[in-house]
Formats: sequence, structure tokens, C-alpha cells
Amino acid sequence: MLLNCPLPLATTDRVLLGHGSGGKLSAELMRDIFLPALSNPILARLDDQAQLEIGGLRLAFTTDSFVVKPLFFPGGDIGSLAVHGTINDLAMAGARPLYLSAAYVIEEGFPLADLRRIADSMGRAAQQAGVSIVTGDTKVVERGAADGLFLNTTGIGLIPASVTISAAAARPGDVILLSGSLGDHGIAIMAAREGLQFDTVLTSDSAALHTLVEAMLAAAPAIRCLRDPTRGGLSSTLNEIAAQSATGMRILETEIPIRDEVRGACEMLGLDPLYVANEGKLVAIVAPEDADAVLAAMRTHPLGRNAARIGAVTQENAGRVVLQTAYGTTRIVDMLAGDQLPRIC
Repeated sequence: MLLNCPLPLATTDRVLLGHGSGGKLSAELMRDIFLPALSNPILARLDDQAQLEIGGLRLAFTTDSFVVKPLFFPGGDIGSLAVHGTINDLAMAGARPLYLSAAYVIEEGFPLADLRRIADSMGRAAQQAGVSIVTGDTKVVERGAADGLFLNTTGIGLIPASVTISAAAARPGDVILLSGSLGDHGIAIMAAREGLQFDTVLTSDSAALHTLVEAMLAAAPAIRCLRDPTRGGLSSTLNEIAAQSATGMRILETEIPIRDEVRGACEMLGLDPLYVANEGKLVAIVAPEDADAVLAAMRTHPLGRNAARIGAVTQENAGRVVLQTAYGTTRIVDMLAGDQLPRIC
């Protein structure tokens, strides 16, 4: 059973599966192709969303495509995942999500019962999150061209005037907070895809995080940075923040929450939970004087009850993430070149 993409070549004239990993090849694709072609100051921020000022309002604007396999998995499906993922990209700017779009690319022969189930799931997820899906599109392609169904969602939200959040804002001495356990989504997807059986059912953590962010901002409006560790996991997220802020990140292995069943599955399959995708967790970079208040606010929310302080931003090792292991040694946590588990979201 193959769980990892083959290690990509250093140079290639073709798109590889690893280009979609959220790791090194994804960063190279952005740096070498998209940024030069589409260059503008808003895009150059490389945050999870564009932050716009229109008519005196500060808006967050984001788009995302979902190609998860399988379409249905414990804890969710491609429909609810698309809603949650788009809301979370808005929430990472401190925005209140308002409206979403939904575009369906459907393969000829796709069961109408499954399409109805996914559309209903999207509607429920949006309603529960307090947002409306107000526009969309449908395309049907020939058999074999879409692997069943692909989804694209776009979202817009309102950023409070007092909130300024960006990966570039991290400063040495800041505290790194994590809202809960790592790897739940990625391992749940892998188990469903490969038909693996464990003693307990592994369930995706897919959830809309905007109400958790609201609680955190109420405790400390000056949060520096928020990111949800999706593709590439915690490793890619912290590496991106370190690069954008020109700081180092030091994290403590003993403080990172990981469920026993996820840790066991990762050990059995040779996966590193630091690189496994999550869909209902966030990383927060906060000033040291705000850390206790923000952590307390997170732990009072259902989606942050297992939140933990996992490390600090440093002046040393700028652009790098360093892990202090349970044995007291340290190692560099780099971005993946390939992808531990493709088609996660």
C-alpha cells in the first residue's frame, strides 16, 4: 500500500502530484509561476485570504477547490468540508464570514442521490455556521475527467476595524498556541480510503472555526497571526509563518496534543503527525502578555477545549522551525517535498 507520493525530482517540466501538497513544491509553484504572472501587493501577502478595503469596509475574500477522496468519510463529506474550509480561511483574518459561492464540476454518470446528499450537507453546514451560499455554477464533464465530483467555493467576510492579522506580524518572544489535537482529518481520510480498521473510529475534525476566533479576539484583539494547518499540516503552516515574518519557530514535542489512536496509526504507517492535514484546528501567534488570556478563551470553546501552548517565536534560526524532542534533542522540521497523503481536501 503506497501512502506517500514518490519524491519529486528537483527539476521538472511537468506538474507533479507533490505540487499540490502545501509543501516545498507548492511554494515553488507560487513563487515561480503564479506570483510573477499575477503580481500585485494584495496577492504578495500570501495569507489564507485577500484583505480588501472597499467603501470604507475591510473585507476578507478567499477561494478554494476541494478534490478529497473519498467524497464521504467519518465526520463529514466534500460538501461540509468545502463550507468549513472556506469559512476557516476567512476566519484566519479575524473576519466574520458572510456569503459563499459553490461551483460543482460533476463527472457524467455521477449518482444523483450522492449529489443530493452532498448539496444537502453543504446547506446544513452553511446554515449551522450562519452563512448563506448565494451564487454558484455547475459543469458536467465526460466520464473519467473529474473522478466523480470536484467543488470550488469562494467566500467573503467582514473584518472588524480593530483587527489586523497576518503571518508577517509574528515577532520574537511571541507564543505559539494550537487549538487541539493534530492529524485527525488526515488519518480519518486515509483510513476511509484504504479500508483500514482500528479499535476506535477515526473521525475528521472538520469544523467551522469562526466562533472560536471570535472568542479569542474578545480576549485579546491584538492577535498577531492565525492559520489553519490544512495541507502540509503544522509543519508547513509554521514554516510559512517563519518565512513571511523572517523569524524562527521553536516547538516542544511534549506539548503538542495528538490523540493516541492517531499517534498509533502514524507510527504503524510511517507517517509524521506534524505533516498530516487538519480541517478543524488553528495555530495562533500571540504576544506573550496575551497568551494566557487567549489560551483560556480557547479552552472554554468546544473547538478549543484541548488547546495548548506548544512553543515560541525566536530571533534565532530565521525562516526555520525547530522541534525540541521528548528526549531533549532538537531537529529541523522542514516542509515536505512531496505529499504524505494526496487528495486530503
